[in-house]
Amino acid sequence: MLTENVFAAAAQDLPAGFLQWYLAVMVLAVVAGTVLDMVHKGSARYFFANMARAKAKRKRALGGGELASIAVRTAVVDVMTSGEFCNPRRRIAHLLTMYGFVIYVAATAIMVFCYPASAGGTPDIVPALWWIGALMVAVGGYWFWFFIRVDVAAEGRSPFRVVKADLFVLSLVASVTLGLLWAGTGGGTGWLFWLYLVATAVLFLGVPWSKFAHMFFKPAAAFEKRVTRADGTAENLPTQSRDDPRQRERHSMELLRDAPMDMGLGIKREAPRHY
Repeated sequence: MLTENVFAAAAQDLPAGFLQWYLAVMVLAVVAGTVLDMVHKGSARYFFANMARAKAKRKRALGGGELASIAVRTAVVDVMTSGEFCNPRRRIAHLLTMYGFVIYVAATAIMVFCYPASAGGTPDIVPALWWIGALMVAVGGYWFWFFIRVDVAAEGRSPFRVVKADLFVLSLVASVTLGLLWAGTGGGTGWLFWLYLVATAVLFLGVPWSKFAHMFFKPAAAFEKRVTRADGTAENLPTQSRDDPRQRERHSMELLRDAPMDMGLGIKREAPRHY
């Protein structure tokens, strides 16, 4: 079961090219939805305008070597290891979901496009990777939904409370869950198969109303943030720390002038669960 190309087996009962066309439509839906989302929210316009303003205010120009170094750090820290998450559980859940989704989608595409009608000819590793990726998404998604979400973990709300912003994570876990159930019960083109396709369609067709699109311009925003720190713009935020002499002389710092730099954990001393 774990090494069987269930898509090739299902294709025998479907019109020729049905699954290939289905995946192609899903790819187009992601592209169109991302563009529509960026136009509607003005994300791209804001990003490029902000980048132009920062470039005009920079205190020094960065060389090609510095930009390459920043790009590598952005890829490794912000993208590949999700370094923006301070909560280790949130970070692990995100990495499980992210890498699982990449493996799951890649394995699906390979089985559908490269081995469309040969269940026995598919290398065993490809279906196995499909199962591993789907299970990673399921573990990360359900862990986040029931135990890590801020409105559940910190605000005490029911994990079954659903709002529009939950469209992405719910359709994602629904898609992989139905896919695992469908494949685990032998595949075919029964009702689980069609529910699987519907849930997957909701995931990709719902891009304009979910957080799916942000994964495409988030790396660019992280890169630009690091660039502004390096060229002195610092996103127009103050760069002086409390131990800077000029900062310590400000009137608003009078009560903290003689305070130690390390004043403990503060609000991070315990998790915010006082609901």
